[in-house]
Amino acid sequence: MATRTQSRTSNRSGNSRNGDNRSSGSSERSSSSNRGNQSRSAFSWGEGTAPILAAALGGAAIGFAANYGRKFLMQGLESAAGDWDEILAAEHDMALAIFDKMLATDDTQSFKRKMLLMKLTHALDKHAHQEEMVVYPALREADETVDADHLEGEHGYIKTFIYQLNEMGPEAPSWLETVREFRALVAEHAHMEEEQVFPRFKQSLSEDQNDRVTSLVNRDGFWMA
Repeated sequence: MATRTQSRTSNRSGNSRNGDNRSSGSSERSSSSNRGNQSRSAFSWGEGTAPILAAALGGAAIGFAANYGRKFLMQGLESAAGDWDEILAAEHDMALAIFDKMLATDDTQSFKRKMLLMKLTHALDKHAHQEEMVVYPALREADETVDADHLEGEHGYIKTFIYQLNEMGPEAPSWLETVREFRALVAEHAHMEEEQVFPRFKQSLSEDQNDRVTSLVNRDGFWMA
């Protein structure tokens, strides 16, 4: 006949085995669930990820397409002007027109002044890149080094004026006067190119050479547009 102590020990053993069985079953289910979750997290995007990824890729594609479309439009309009010297002359006119809009502002139009300065900066950066990467090197190859160096040196003063206008801010009392001095420099620079240097250089080019310079100016203008 079993004693009470033996019965309690037997019951605890039985309960322990039952608990172990339940724990083992629970552990197996948990392990199986974890393996499933690991499998899903390691090798699958999940049900909601694909539409998000597709939307992101689609948005990026649209952005690239819009940017290239804008570049083609802008440079296409410029290339319609004709040869490289005519393209650059049209850019001179565009920059001078922005200057005139800036000079027509008053002290209450600080935001408009900032926007016009940003537009002018982009236009002059693009223009300078085309000249410094294509036209001035071609001038040096044609033994026009003195003029090429002089014109490229003036680009440094143009950048200095942009820096000064940004630093003083559109509310500064001397802002318009600085813009006026800046415009005079750009107008003189453009006049020298259009009336002296470019016509003489163009006359020295063959038709193929002229077409090549035009092609390179359009290419660099496209990437900077």
